[in-house]
Amino acid sequence: MESLGAVGAGIAIALENLFPPLPSEVILPLAGFTASKGSLSIVAVLIWTTVGSVVGALALYGVGAVLGRDRTVALANRIPLVKASDIEKTEKWFAKHGTKAVFFGRMIPIFRSMISVPAGVERMPLPVFLGLTTLGSAIWNAIFVFAGYGLGARWQQVTDIVSMYSKGVLGIVALALVVFLAFRLTRGTGTRRSRTRSRRRD
Repeated sequence: MESLGAVGAGIAIALENLFPPLPSEVILPLAGFTASKGSLSIVAVLIWTTVGSVVGALALYGVGAVLGRDRTVALANRIPLVKASDIEKTEKWFAKHGTKAVFFGRMIPIFRSMISVPAGVERMPLPVFLGLTTLGSAIWNAIFVFAGYGLGARWQQVTDIVSMYSKGVLGIVALALVVFLAFRLTRGTGTRRSRTRSRRRD
């Protein structure tokens, strides 16, 4: 985190919106703890991580607005670790709660990233979306940054848990990619065989 700096922490949070296995629940406390040691400015960390959250949310808003619902769901089906069902659940929640869903959704795991998609699909006014996203993200980020900042000397107890969590996430990601690639290769082989058989029959 000292190497990344406040700007790097913001970039990591932006990527977390696009690739949820990068957990903000780990990145933000680490940034807060580094600030408590004097290596980073706590204000800079809060500003840049919030900027990163908004940038990531805007990217997903753009995906929803440009591709529309059906193509976005189809795209989600092709991305490892992303479930179309999560988008559909978020879509229903957005339809029910509207602007409140965007604000509170920024503070709920999974919904944090996905809530931007139906907002884009429905073309929520951009100033409203930006305002709610910025406020919700700032609150979420502040909670975890200040939690890391307050841990101080007790951080060593947490690093063991963080290390285990990170290794678990990486293991799951690696396994999911292997399964995904195996599935694609198997399906591709099956399709070629079917085509070959059809040609022979013709």
